Amino acid sequence: MQVTVSDKGQITLPHGLRQQLGIAPGQRLEIDPQEDGSLRVRKLAVGSAGLAGLLAVPGERTRTLQEMEEGVAQAVTERATPSAKSSP
Repeated sequence: MQVTVSDKGQITLPHGLRQQLGIAPGQRLEIDPQEDGSLRVRKLAVGSAGLAGLLAVPGERTRTLQEMEEGVAQAVTERATPSAKSSP
């Protein structure tokens, strides 16, 4: 398969290849030059930025980062503290 590099240094991956590999607009790719002059291209895993809005609940306000961090800290503390039910 051949592609052409644009004046901006961009290449266009053919639709069939993008579809076959599951590459969507905005997908990040890693390109590694090889010793033989070839390029190794791999799709990067979608990071947490791709999860934005996943836990939104319609009708509820969005939590601040501080509120989320406090909630996580509270959950960790509660899990680390033995409950009365598990006491002998």
